[in-house]
Amino acid sequence: MEIILLERIEKLGGIGDVVTVKNGFARNFLLPNNKALRANEANRKLFEANRSKIEADNAERRTAAEGHAKDVDGKQVVLIRQASNTGQLYGSVSVRDIVDALVEDGAATITKAMVELERPIKSLGLFDVKVKLHPEVVVTVQVNVARSPDEAEMQKQGIDVIAAMFEEEQAEAVASALEPDSEDEFQDATPPSELAAEAPAAGEGEEA
Repeated sequence: MEIILLERIEKLGGIGDVVTVKNGFARNFLLPNNKALRANEANRKLFEANRSKIEADNAERRTAAEGHAKDVDGKQVVLIRQASNTGQLYGSVSVRDIVDALVEDGAATITKAMVELERPIKSLGLFDVKVKLHPEVVVTVQVNVARSPDEAEMQKQGIDVIAAMFEEEQAEAVASALEPDSEDEFQDATPPSELAAEAPAAGEGEEA
């Protein structure tokens, strides 16, 4: 289907561009969200008649988004979740979780439609997530998924908590293997009383 873009669409074009897209994409997303018009003669004339206003409105929204970007770009939010010793979450982190965390952290203008999460987060770690404040203003936030605030702080400092935990367990196992068994030592040792009994008395065995 041929459409006229009413805003910049990544990988498609900018305002006023006439492009061809799949019918489903146009009908299910672009057209109902007022991001495009069908490219027929009536709509071409309608667009040209309103081009100045459309571009002015877009510029105003872009300027507002650029102002918000300063407060959002580079922000890190911490999400505490339960996870296995291998770092796999019991569940996952969704777009809604990220939006709620950002809003709670002061980014009140963020909505679900702005967050671009390719797939749910299902493990511990740091994840860069794109937030589209405007079609031409995209920022990145970092999501810190950890089992505790302490682990979140370690991850923030660049420490792999799962690797660190594994190394600690390995060190403990080695230390335990090298630790002598005190009970066996006592069993193998000859009691002092027996040593005294076995020792010859002074002068014993000497010829008269």
